[in-house]
Amino acid sequence: MAASPATTTLPSGEAVPVLGQGTWMMGEDIRRAADEVAALRLGLDLGVSLIDTAEMYGDGGAEQVVAEAITGRRDEVFLVSKVLPTNATRSGVLRACEASLRRLRTDRIDLYLLHWRSSVPLAETIAAFEELRQAGKIRHWGVSNFDTDDMDELAALPAGAACQANQVLYNLTRRGIEFDLLPWCRARGMPVMAYSPVEQGALSSHKGLAAIAARHDATPAQIALAWVLAQRGVIAIPKATSLEHVRQNAAACDIRLAPEDLAELDRLFPPPARKRPLETT
Repeated sequence: MAASPATTTLPSGEAVPVLGQGTWMMGEDIRRAADEVAALRLGLDLGVSLIDTAEMYGDGGAEQVVAEAITGRRDEVFLVSKVLPTNATRSGVLRACEASLRRLRTDRIDLYLLHWRSSVPLAETIAAFEELRQAGKIRHWGVSNFDTDDMDELAALPAGAACQANQVLYNLTRRGIEFDLLPWCRARGMPVMAYSPVEQGALSSHKGLAAIAARHDATPAQIALAWVLAQRGVIAIPKATSLEHVRQNAAACDIRLAPEDLAELDRLFPPPARKRPLETT
């Protein structure tokens, strides 16, 4: 069995796993639901106790898959969900959270994120988050797809310091956040949650990664994931729907990339030399 993932710390001081389970594109086909539930449950068995979902995924279907997977195990799970920007008004956030809680069959969400920005003033959305937090409906809140200027604006709000995470696209081929956003978050002890850490599977067949993988008796995808896991203050949330894929993701926690591996990866996937617009998928 793979070792349980290492942890990083939220600004609140709470430790959370650096490897989680993503659910993007789950809950879209009832014929796949049993396999999706089984994959998430195996992840929990392997100690991968952070599960990320959103009201957008499968129009709520992913949250229902998660609910089934965590039945009887809710207290093991650090549960993350996200509210759509179309629901970012005060009343919209409150309604959306209640709907997510019903679909997830739980009384609280551990980390509730604004999925991306909208025309709704941030102050209004954050006020709703704080209302939910004080009511015990959510334990923490954060954001997703926020660039550095967005984070500056957020931090200037009266409750802005309560933000616990920023979830963004980050992997070997999408390293733009390393120039400014990742240092911004690290300076404040705020984890970055990396979605699509293996570029939706595209890095699984990369020839350069295959050479490094051979040295570690691993797959290219595991090397790509191990690289994300090696970044300080970063949480990776890959999705897996097969049991073998879940096992491989969990085993990536055991891979220790040597300095020569990291140097080779920098040559293959150069870090940014200038500011880049925040990438999204």
